[in-house]
Amino acid sequence: MRVLLKATMDTEKSNEAIRSGTLGKLIQESMEQIKPEAAYFTTDNGRRTAYIVFDLQDPSQMPVISEPFFLNLNADITYVPVMNMEDVQKGLAQLGR
Repeated sequence: MRVLLKATMDTEKSNEAIRSGTLGKLIQESMEQIKPEAAYFTTDNGRRTAYIVFDLQDPSQMPVISEPFFLNLNADITYVPVMNMEDVQKGLAQLGR
């Protein structure tokens, strides 16, 4: 299932990770593991935030993906199912209208 992972990082913990040089490594390792369709990095309510779209093949992946963000960045994590245009069109075609 295609999902949007939102990781909002604690400012102090992410500052520490930048100072120690581990933030870039954490993000790179996460991207290699997740293999996202898209990944965007910005701020949300003044906090560093990553928006990552990827295929969650099994819910058991969630702890493996989330824990590095929790443990190293004290991040708030959310997962939301999302669709691209092809998915929407496929779903609408099934309505039979």
